[in-house]
Amino acid sequence: MYRFAFLFDKKNDWLKKYLPNNINSREDIKISYFYEEENIKEFDVVFVLGFTRILKKDFLEVNGLVLIVHESNLPLGKGFSPLQWQILEGKDKIVFSLLEASEKFDCGDIIDQIELELDGTELYEEIRYKQAKMTFELVENFMKYYPNYEKIKQYGKSTYYRKRNIADSELNINLPIKELFPLLRIVNNKDWPGFFRINGVKYIVKIYKDNQN
Repeated sequence: MYRFAFLFDKKNDWLKKYLPNNINSREDIKISYFYEEENIKEFDVVFVLGFTRILKKDFLEVNGLVLIVHESNLPLGKGFSPLQWQILEGKDKIVFSLLEASEKFDCGDIIDQIELELDGTELYEEIRYKQAKMTFELVENFMKYYPNYEKIKQYGKSTYYRKRNIADSELNINLPIKELFPLLRIVNNKDWPGFFRINGVKYIVKIYKDNQN
């Protein structure tokens, strides 16, 4: 019996609500779910999803294979919020990488990759849904062929994205809406909505689709 674990972050567990009910189709795999890495020991495979804290060396050593999903064509786009940054860059085809966790940031061997194609109309919730779908497709594919898998070393020059913050949601009022739309697509209406300032006053902008048209 293979022991698999899923590690989520209490402060960033949005992916968990998209977890497929039938994610495990094999009788020889037992899955456990955790929010604290201290409780995960001697598992064959650990999927670390949406985890915002740095994984310690002993955690990586005490488990067989620790895997993460990163939304870029590594070694390009390491770091934070790669999907959002690439949307801002105007990309509509984004590679998702399943890779082995390592002590160095997003530097582990790549095990699988798939591509997400966006149509350019998606807003925040739709983007999150498609992100989750791709994430769990990588997870399910791996579970189907485990323990038969290959690792590929990352090759080439690395690039990095910085961590986004609330200030990054500020809209430049001197730009037309068409140029602002990529940013409006990735803002979160609840937690980090778009905003602009005029005459020292801050104004909040929220965006929704009109599903009637």
